[in-house]
Amino acid sequence: MKELEELKSRLRNCLHTILELEPDLDDIELSHDLRDEFGMLKMLIERINEMELVEDDVARIESATVSFLEELQLPMSHVKVAAERRRFLQ
Repeated sequence: MKELEELKSRLRNCLHTILELEPDLDDIELSHDLRDEFGMLKMLIERINEMELVEDDVARIESATVSFLEELQLPMSHVKVAAERRRFLQ
């Protein structure tokens, strides 16, 4: 039982990590493309306690989360530079 709770916690962490990016993705206009997926992730978080998880599935989701974050590094860096420029000009 403790192992299942740990798997649920790891999955919840991945989903929250991605969802925390939603406001930043609005700035680079990617959230429009991902809007349905964000809704799906929110629904999954609500249903995690009902899920039966196995290590391999959670490990794949963690790997996919890392890949997703790596893919966002370049677009997100442009957002940070633009925000810094706006602050400087004010």
